[in-house]
Amino acid sequence: MKKIKILGAGLSGLTAAINLAKSGYTVEVYEKNEDVGMRFNGGIQGLENWSDKKDIIKELREMNVDIDFDYTPFYNVLLTNGSKASEVRWKKPIFYLLRRGSFSGTIDHSLKAQALKSGVNIHFHETIDQNEANIVATGPNVNEAVGIVKGIVFNTDIKDTVIIAFNDKMAFKGYSYLLVMHGYGCLCTVVRRDDAWRIDRYFERTNEFFLKKIGFQTQHIKNVGGIGSFSLKKVKKGATLYVGEAAGLQDFLLGFGMRFAFASGYLAAQSIIYKKDYEKIADNHFGKRLRVGIINRWLWENILSKKDYSVLINFPQLIENLYSTHNYNLLQQTMYPLTLFSLKKRYFKLKS
Repeated sequence: MKKIKILGAGLSGLTAAINLAKSGYTVEVYEKNEDVGMRFNGGIQGLENWSDKKDIIKELREMNVDIDFDYTPFYNVLLTNGSKASEVRWKKPIFYLLRRGSFSGTIDHSLKAQALKSGVNIHFHETIDQNEANIVATGPNVNEAVGIVKGIVFNTDIKDTVIIAFNDKMAFKGYSYLLVMHGYGCLCTVVRRDDAWRIDRYFERTNEFFLKKIGFQTQHIKNVGGIGSFSLKKVKKGATLYVGEAAGLQDFLLGFGMRFAFASGYLAAQSIIYKKDYEKIADNHFGKRLRVGIINRWLWENILSKKDYSVLINFPQLIENLYSTHNYNLLQQTMYPLTLFSLKKRYFKLKS
């Protein structure tokens, strides 16, 4: 029986581990931290549901992931630029909010339990060299970070809500958000890597804005934060397969990476089980989405962010039709080389 070594016990690594173990492989997972989900500290994240017609919950079941973690679907989002606001509505959930961390109810805790039940051996506080691993799932790479997140989580008395603020004084060329689900809130600022030195100031302004506009109470506050990686590098080095943000797989505009993580872990496992070319499988699944992300980021920085993001507030249909932006149509194919060339000047780690 072949032994598979996976470096990293995040979403992509454990998804790969579960599928390989269920196919009869001996799977050893090495995680440098003492438990899963440690870097998230209880933060709330959105599992995006707009880039594909298939619902992500159904897709996870098809990837052999049991849906036994807590999640909350959201159909409405309030957008604001600080002075004006508009509400966006969808017929299906635009995303599912869920908590990250090592405690019961989180997606991380759920995947760990599923992996152990499948016979996966997880070695916490242990690591191996990437060249020794069959699959590398170590999460975001500092050298390829394109976004920085700073925020807090807390208990609160306000109802479930999602509010996204586009305002350069709170997050230059980025965005701020307030997420609340079942009395638990998350308030964050997301900025580009080269604006990281100002992120404390941006978060202070974000906090002041939401407290003034909403007037909510906060208790049991904890700090959260992190980085987001994106690149167009290869997903394979030698015999080693790279998945999730270790492979640079991320939405380059908004930073939603969980759907990429699950899919890449599953596809890496399938390539091993069925002896298929992972690079080709990954390019077929992610290639267009990554290129669309570059186009959308260019549009964001050069067009949509102008005049206090008023175009997004005045025409919320642009957000309502997010799925259509992922089709990689003829116009997008024409725009791609130009937008990639332009963004390489700022995001020097992009590789075509």
